Formats: sequence, structure tokens, C-alpha cells
Amino acid sequence: MPAPEDFMRRAIALSREQMLAKGSAPFAAVVVKDGEIVGEGVNNVVNNSDPTSHGEVEAIRDACRRLGTWDLSGCDLYTTCEPCELCVAAMWWARVSRMYYANTLQDADEIGFDLRPLRDTVRADLLRRPITAQRVLPDEARAVIDEWTALPTYKIPQ
Repeated sequence: MPAPEDFMRRAIALSREQMLAKGSAPFAAVVVKDGEIVGEGVNNVVNNSDPTSHGEVEAIRDACRRLGTWDLSGCDLYTTCEPCELCVAAMWWARVSRMYYANTLQDADEIGFDLRPLRDTVRADLLRRPITAQRVLPDEARAVIDEWTALPTYKIPQ
């Protein structure tokens, strides 16, 4: 069975390959299940004009497509850099079981990626965030949720 270093080397190689070949940012990740890589992703925020195209998110998307499920319980994620809040949330929703990382957020900060404002925004109370928020049509939106929960196919993922 391959060691964690083997999977991390693949993530690092992928980050370098895509950085040099396609101008991707040098952040990549792989998802592993039962000793096999089932998903790979690279940060293509600029290339895809997609602010959510982080390496971890792309690897999770790839693994979910390949496995035909949104639930990655039992999967490990190897990432070349400690994940930001967006990626941690994606890992949480996908139920990734374990995460291995190489670079730290401090390393990212040292090259100009200051993620403290993101961290502060995510942790702030909804009405104290820099993006203003206003509640609109809550009753109409709640009616749709109530309809969903009344469907015979309704089930909250456990």
C-alpha cells in the first residue's frame, strides 16, 4: 500500500505540472480511497474564471463524479497547502475523513496570500460581515423547504 508521502508527491507533482503547462496556481490536491487516487484537482481560479476552483474543491468534485456520490466518507485528501475556509467547508460537506497537507497558511501568507480577512469574515456574525446582508421573502422560501421535507423521497444525509 502506498504511503502518505506517495500521495503527497503526486499532489505536488500535479501542482508543478499544471503550473508550468497551464499557468495554474501551484495548489493541488488528490482524494484517496482504499489506497487509490479517486480524484485530482488544481487551483484554476484564474484559468476558469471561477473563484471556487481551488485544488481541494476540484479534487472533491472529481472524486464525487468518479465515485458517483457526494459522500466521501472513508476518503483522505492530500493537499499541497493547508486549506482555506472555503476548502474546509467543502471537505466538511463531502465528509472527507482525513486531510494531509504540505505548506501552511503561513507559507501562503509569506508569498502574498493573506487569508486573515477571509477567516475574519467567515467567523463574523452575519450582520457584521463586509458583505451586507438583508433578509427577503423568508416565508416564501421557507414554504419550499417545507414542501421538500414533505416529499416521500426526503432524507437528510446522515
